[in-house]
Amino acid sequence: MTARAERRPLPGVVGRAVEHELVSGLLDSAPLVTLTGAAGVGKSVLARAVLEEHTARHDGTILRVGCWDGLPHGGLTEALLRAAHPGDDARRDTATAFARRTTPSHNGEPVHGRMGRTGPTDVPTGPTPADDTAIAALAAHCRRSRATILLDDCDPLREECAQLVRRLLRADPALRIVATARGALGLPEERVVAVAPLPVTLGEGIAGPAVELLAARAGAAAPELLVAVCQALEGSPLAIALAAQQLDRMSLPQLAAQVGADGPLFYSGPAATVRHTSLYAAQAAGYALCSPTDRRVWARLSVLPGDFDPWLAGCVCTSCDVPAAAVDGALERLRNASVIERVRDAGGAQEDTGAALPARYRLPRAARDFGRTQLREAGEEAAALRRFRQACAALAAEAQIAWQGPNQQVAVRLVEDEQANLDAALTRPPQDAEDALGALEIAVSLWFHWAACGFRREGRAHLDRLLLLSRDDTALRARALWLAGYLAAQEHSLGAAETLLDQAWTAAVMHADSDGLARIAHAHGVLALYRGNTAAAVACLEESARHRSRDPWFGPGPAHSWALLAVALSSLDAERAREAARRAWESRHSDGDFWLYSTVLYACAATERAHGEPTAALRACRTALAAKQLIGDPLFIAGARNLLAGLRREVRGGEPRRGPDEEVPWWRPAGADMPPQPFFSRLRAGP
Repeated sequence: MTARAERRPLPGVVGRAVEHELVSGLLDSAPLVTLTGAAGVGKSVLARAVLEEHTARHDGTILRVGCWDGLPHGGLTEALLRAAHPGDDARRDTATAFARRTTPSHNGEPVHGRMGRTGPTDVPTGPTPADDTAIAALAAHCRRSRATILLDDCDPLREECAQLVRRLLRADPALRIVATARGALGLPEERVVAVAPLPVTLGEGIAGPAVELLAARAGAAAPELLVAVCQALEGSPLAIALAAQQLDRMSLPQLAAQVGADGPLFYSGPAATVRHTSLYAAQAAGYALCSPTDRRVWARLSVLPGDFDPWLAGCVCTSCDVPAAAVDGALERLRNASVIERVRDAGGAQEDTGAALPARYRLPRAARDFGRTQLREAGEEAAALRRFRQACAALAAEAQIAWQGPNQQVAVRLVEDEQANLDAALTRPPQDAEDALGALEIAVSLWFHWAACGFRREGRAHLDRLLLLSRDDTALRARALWLAGYLAAQEHSLGAAETLLDQAWTAAVMHADSDGLARIAHAHGVLALYRGNTAAAVACLEESARHRSRDPWFGPGPAHSWALLAVALSSLDAERAREAARRAWESRHSDGDFWLYSTVLYACAATERAHGEPTAALRACRTALAAKQLIGDPLFIAGARNLLAGLRREVRGGEPRRGPDEEVPWWRPAGADMPPQPFFSRLRAGP
């Protein structure tokens, strides 16, 4: 077994075996290795751990300089010379003279790197003979003592660090330099190792390094509480360390409840550097290096609870002081500074939809909390929240249009991508009546998500709450009343459905909305079908199906009424059922209407089975199930699987068909005492 394989984790380094191995390997071949990552992710700790082992293995030393340690511009070389010769007065005098010549005037105002402020200085624009002498002396010392240079926390002096590395490697290409920074130095010789937050879990039931780090302080504790805390802190080592210090004054359950709640987590505690005494201080250090535009973009992005694309970022951040054209550049600079994360690269296409994929970003919680504080202090929070809700209303409207387009999966994926943002836009308290209408508009535009994709109870909850906040008799409220009643009917809340549909009918008459009246007839047909009143269901669905819709974007149109009519007639009249199914498909808006396609095929399967054609029914049911699984709806999928299982028994095993009381159609509950189903994502519904 090799010595490297036998290495044990070093104190203070948890869960970094892969990064440790990678950096160690790069040090053997690359002149410059830069560890990048967000504030408090553990870059410096990892770099020192790797260098301690590396220098011990090669009988060398470490020359470290911390760029946040009060160094003036031009002071890096001086600091390294002092570290190389701590007891050499002559060297110290030379270094001091060098520092005096390069220290800027104007009261020592620092000149920040590419991400920061700039100002006039007396710093020479190019190297001088004195510079070359100091660099040569430093390179010679590193050769003699086998020293590896550690440029720690390069961010405030990023350009100077890059220039120093260039000159050192020009003096001696065999030197080894390790840098830590929130962004790469951008040199051709550089090899970058991104240091990510610690994983919270390593698979189902396996605690990850983040939990191990917290458990070392918490002691014996319930694993689920440790995981909850680490998930809320997003695996940040600094956040976990600061949260663990709070266990001196609160219990672990109290800590879990506190970090799980909304709001900033500005814990503080003793640390080796001032920047790491609190999450606020860690973020403030990076914020101070940003340009004014990047600061505004950072602050405004804090209203986004989930990941986002450049379009949504532009909607939220653009104003008179931040042009739309500047947002993309700010996003890239903030990403390079490890303020935001890119969770998906641009390019390519979705496998199932073929749609082009934009890049998506995410603002980690610590940066989001800090940005929200800056936004609030600037008095811009209300305006940013209003822009956010308006952008979400546009997203929901786009999804509604895409649903009626050539591929409904585009709409499904759009809603899934923006789920966290849409949920926040629906649930955050509105600022005024106009804002409440904006939230109601989002809920109404997402009608297909609630009604066709299986999220009925969630949709009802949003609509019931928002209808109480928007009591004006508007056309939007009329649609919301219909949608709430339609979802209540689908949820088998028949009394609530009738009340809501009665209110919707009154509103539709007031607004002369013939499309709304047709949708109400469709919903009453669903109610009758669920009650087992086939005659009433047929009458209502025929009325709705024969209506000529003027609004193709909202709600189930005539095609869906024909499809449900085919379902209602499936056991009564095969010819009429087949005719209704044919008319449903002929009146479709597009071939990509999987909702309509699955309902029509289900009706065909039910018709063929009821009239002695189980083989044809099996084919239709199998295709209906496959089509519906593309867009979701666990209730329909469960009913189709139930029908499919019965058909397979008939076709393959020769079993007789079960009686009508033994098989329950997909639109009916399993019994009067059927428990309410929990919310769950279509992606977690299983095969």
